[in-house]
Amino acid sequence: MSDAVVLVVEDEPSFVEALNVGLAREGFTVHVAVDGAEALEKFDAVSPDLVLLDVMLPKLSGLDVCRQIRKKSRTPIIMVTAKSAEIDTVVGLEVGADDYVTKPYRIRELAARMRAVLRRSPETPESSVGLGSGAIEVGSVSLDPDAFRVTLDGDDVVLPLKEFELLHLLLINAGRVLQRETLIDRIWGYDYVGDTKTLDVHIKRLRSKLEADPSNPVLITTIRGLGYKYTR
Repeated sequence: MSDAVVLVVEDEPSFVEALNVGLAREGFTVHVAVDGAEALEKFDAVSPDLVLLDVMLPKLSGLDVCRQIRKKSRTPIIMVTAKSAEIDTVVGLEVGADDYVTKPYRIRELAARMRAVLRRSPETPESSVGLGSGAIEVGSVSLDPDAFRVTLDGDDVVLPLKEFELLHLLLINAGRVLQRETLIDRIWGYDYVGDTKTLDVHIKRLRSKLEADPSNPVLITTIRGLGYKYTR
């Protein structure tokens, strides 16, 4: 995944310098924005393959930047948050981030996470969106992987990439229990080193968009101690 263009959105000079040097050594082309407003401008100007986005930024927060990008693009976004700011992590995933890292981090580990996310970008041939072939329909939900489209009772449901991939995997295995490890391996990759609660957040988001009563799900059910199942 060399020569991938990454937009680093970070306002701390020490982190900016380290990322510029470290990511360049890892084969990335780096562009930097130091506040939220500049991030949106540079996103349009350089069309990055990935955005590394700090949560705490001047002018416009990282969460707001993520929301704005998600309105127009499925470009992978990795949020960067302070180690103690668990709420930022959850909210970041809920507004459309694909993954997150906590400060401090090691450049090599960060680069590995970035490559894992890029491999599953809809712009790359390794993307698992292409898993299976043709549209699939289970009950009131239909999914077309080629058109990147999901409908519920005929109405379009807008999903970010990871939610789309997760729903696709659940639908083609409807009626089967999928273990947590299987879901994480297939959607985030066998080399994923992030927090496994990422999966739970994405399940929660899917339920909020598909279930009549998300607090009492009947489509995507939890099989305690094992994983999740999409009920036919």
